[in-house]
Amino acid sequence: MSSKQEPVVLGKLGSSHGIKGWLKITTYTDSVEGIFDYSPWLIKEQGEWREVKVLQWRFQGKAVVACLEGVETREHAQMLTNCEIAVAAEQMQTLPEDEFYWRDLIGCEVINTKGYNMGKVQEIVETGSNDVLFVKANAKDGFGKAERMIPFVTEQFIIEVNLTEKQITVDWDPDF
Repeated sequence: MSSKQEPVVLGKLGSSHGIKGWLKITTYTDSVEGIFDYSPWLIKEQGEWREVKVLQWRFQGKAVVACLEGVETREHAQMLTNCEIAVAAEQMQTLPEDEFYWRDLIGCEVINTKGYNMGKVQEIVETGSNDVLFVKANAKDGFGKAERMIPFVTEQFIIEVNLTEKQITVDWDPDF
């Protein structure tokens, strides 16, 4: 791939569906059908990304299934089960200044307003009210914490996100 950035994973191929090479699709996009807004897809086979085109897709109950170019048999579809689906990072739309893709926040250092380094963002979880940063504490955390959960509430707890420096400034007590 000529792109500097890693592809962005949006889902994965599930089990085969029917005998004509259709596959169930597991999506990580906000809406199930949102994954079909992107083309071409990249699928990872044996550690290598390759482009594929979606010829058709449809809802199958609450799930979605798709037919990929060049996949015409159940056996071929079964060989692709569990392959990741991604798109080139350049295909992702630019977000407004105060919005962020989760992938950009993972790995950021979290520093509180008093300069205490709380660790790095390990993952982000969506709760009913707001997203929560799971911050893996540094090995010798002064407060004996292994991890912290910080609500991603801008202006209240999240003071600044600097993606260039890979740093998030928070108003959060390190003892929490």
